[in-house]
Amino acid sequence: MDRQLPNPKANKNILRITYVIAGLFVCLIGYFGYFLQFRRESVINNSYNARLDRFADRIVRGELQSHDGRILARTAVAEDGAETRVYPYGPLFAHVVGYFHMGKTGLEALGNFYLLTSHVNLIEKTVNELSNIKNIGDKVITTLDVDLQQAAYDALGDRRGAVIVMEPGTGKILAMVSRPDFDPNTLEQDWDMLISGENTQAQLLNRATQGLYPPGSTFKMVTVLEYIRENPETWRDFTFDCDGQYECGDYTISCYHGNAHGSQTLEQAFANSCNGAFAALGLELNPGGLYTLSEQLLFNGEQPLSLAFSKSSFVMGSDAGVWEILQTSIGQGSTQMTPMHNAMLTAAVANGGTLMKPYLIERVENAAGEEIHKFFPESGAKLMTAEEASLLSELMRRVVTEGTGSAVRTDAYPVAGKTGSAEFETGKETHAWFTGFAPVDNPQLTVTVVVEESGSGGQIAAPVARAIFDVYFSR
Repeated sequence: MDRQLPNPKANKNILRITYVIAGLFVCLIGYFGYFLQFRRESVINNSYNARLDRFADRIVRGELQSHDGRILARTAVAEDGAETRVYPYGPLFAHVVGYFHMGKTGLEALGNFYLLTSHVNLIEKTVNELSNIKNIGDKVITTLDVDLQQAAYDALGDRRGAVIVMEPGTGKILAMVSRPDFDPNTLEQDWDMLISGENTQAQLLNRATQGLYPPGSTFKMVTVLEYIRENPETWRDFTFDCDGQYECGDYTISCYHGNAHGSQTLEQAFANSCNGAFAALGLELNPGGLYTLSEQLLFNGEQPLSLAFSKSSFVMGSDAGVWEILQTSIGQGSTQMTPMHNAMLTAAVANGGTLMKPYLIERVENAAGEEIHKFFPESGAKLMTAEEASLLSELMRRVVTEGTGSAVRTDAYPVAGKTGSAEFETGKETHAWFTGFAPVDNPQLTVTVVVEESGSGGQIAAPVARAIFDVYFSR
């Protein structure tokens, strides 16, 4: 009987299949490890994940605290076991802390996974589970500063608008105020009123990250940066004679309240927020270049934020007409941006051109105060060179020392900033803007303010920022 020899071709095919299966298995193990290390929390904490809410069946939702341990949200448990989420500061932190029982927003959503996870010691956890007693959830320690939040809230008062306070060198958000607001303690009772079509106040909208406004003259930081890039050797030679209006064909651009600034260098035009000078300057720019720069500065795209946000928009292209160029160059037209975006641009200028990713959670602790997880500053995009950031700082400093930002001028600390008065509808008062940082030589704090329908940025928004700077630098 003849013995059949092995088929070499068949053996090679079997070997190939074995390698493929082994390779797939290795990839599966690798992805499983990646998921556990990097993706587990984001997937579990996804708002569409119903499984996470079931954690509440055996865990009492943990506390949210300020950076110095003051309670921003806690769960009160009655004798019958009924749980009530309590917000000790009421409306003060309404938007940034958020709520969780009519959907999830703010830090209640961002920290949901940690708040519904318990790291009490193993013996206590075992005893509680055997006794059908809920374990206490972990505490989320935020970057928020109660004193700065209160200062921002009080300075903004009953006016509509938003305030963001950040550390430019770390990205820590120290305060975030949006008004009108709501009381999260009575949200369920007030819900129907808040979402009613007849309600025009939009109290649930976090204006700091979701409100879109024409940036007005704060956008001149972008316009002047593009001009410097296109004219690196000659930009200081720019001059303009302002008589309060700039006419180009059938179009007229007016300075705020028709103020005539006289002969202006670029530095003076920036300090005095001269619309005529920047309209004329805008016609010298490459429209496509301004569009490219705006996208580099996070317009029309994603932003490194963990809270819900609206995308800022810049639409002027290379085929723009004269009127669109004139309007866009001074921060009007179709350009829209959020206060948070303006704060990030300002923080990048203060930080030598690098944007640190804004963040709100500093660390997570168990109920006994033991640290479970710590968050660290992360470098984000390089929005401009260090030299460009230094030049913008120089220009923004002159806004305060000799221009429209005099309301934040003080001998106690040097401030750099930019004001803005943004038109948005004919017959209505302008939105008032201020964005800036201090101290100029060693920036520690960035403050951005928008006050809706209130007038001049220098007269209305800058004093709000001054109140916050005063509290910070007096401690």
